[in-house]
Amino acid sequence: MNSAQWIAKGDKYIMRTYGRYPLVPVKGEGCYLWDADGKRYLDFLAGVAVNNLGHCHPRVVAALQKQAAELIHCSNYYHIPTQIELAEILCSHSFADRAFFCNSGAEANEAAIKLARKYSREKYGQDRYEIITALASFHGRTMATVSATGQEKVQKFFDPLLHGFVHVPFNDAGALAKAVTPNTCAVMLEPIQGEGGVVVPDAEYFRQVRRLCDENNLLLIFDEVQVGIGRTGKLFAHEHFGVTPDIMTLAKALAGGAPIGTMLAREELAASFGPGTHGSTFGGNPLVTAAGVAALRTILEEGILNHTEEMGEYLMGELEGLKKRFSFITDVRGIGLMIGMELSVPAGDIVKKGLERGVLLNVAQDRVLRFVPPLIVGKKEVDEMIEILTGILAEI
Repeated sequence: MNSAQWIAKGDKYIMRTYGRYPLVPVKGEGCYLWDADGKRYLDFLAGVAVNNLGHCHPRVVAALQKQAAELIHCSNYYHIPTQIELAEILCSHSFADRAFFCNSGAEANEAAIKLARKYSREKYGQDRYEIITALASFHGRTMATVSATGQEKVQKFFDPLLHGFVHVPFNDAGALAKAVTPNTCAVMLEPIQGEGGVVVPDAEYFRQVRRLCDENNLLLIFDEVQVGIGRTGKLFAHEHFGVTPDIMTLAKALAGGAPIGTMLAREELAASFGPGTHGSTFGGNPLVTAAGVAALRTILEEGILNHTEEMGEYLMGELEGLKKRFSFITDVRGIGLMIGMELSVPAGDIVKKGLERGVLLNVAQDRVLRFVPPLIVGKKEVDEMIEILTGILAEI
């Protein structure tokens, strides 16, 4: 079937929970996608920061094919070698001692919320349950993570929200300090707000947050679902700020496109999750963790982090050049290949025109173009995107 036929059938059978663009991808390779009509697109969205190694990376594909022929799924009642291997890699390259695997970022954040509350109540009493999060944050679409998210548009229609979440301005340590009460058990933040418009905090902010947590015996949770796994040029974004969390959540890019999430924690905290306290049927099954091992090893072994830093600087420089040329570009910000370009005009039409001209872009918070290309992107692809984007901006 061609694209129009697939779209018509999808409109008939699929719930309309997404504002979909008229694109039907059927093939991907590296930084490019092809649709059902054979048109090629340069992908600067990467599945919303999922395809960090590009589409169908050979090592991830080989791992999936090999594992699919041996064992796709079994219960977490048993010990799963690829799950154990992935946990070892993650823990050995982070602050964490143990991992819990699930299927998505929202589930990883759910697990973090549950662990923080259980640990805090066991150690400090039943009244320790509140979690402070940031305005403009995004933590997921489940009821708990919607309640944790600091965006009214995400929460609309779903009242009553889950009790026990307090929202304060991001990058404001003073506001955070004022929000702490005897009921507070944790602070949950994204190192960089992605859905919030690629907001990068001041260098001192997280050091102040860490001190505040230590002084008040609060847990610090970093939601690295979007910014982790090399997106910023370091394996984890919090490394840029010299601060270590107590709990960290990951998902998106962890398995090169296969659905996975994980929550990492220190031993003392992880001990609160005993048998029966939490679980996931598909979480960390053999297939997705085999992909995770392959994806993570590729990032660690093939110079991807250094390349990301280099390409991030190059892309940032090109976007800064556009800012000098077009007065309606008000800011360019980001770290590595997590970059936002803020406009004084709505950015939705730019994304639509990009689609028409063969480049996939994304908008956050109405006026911020978000650039999250595969980490394997090269100068050739950056130049191609910039040329198309320049033509679009010149028409505004």
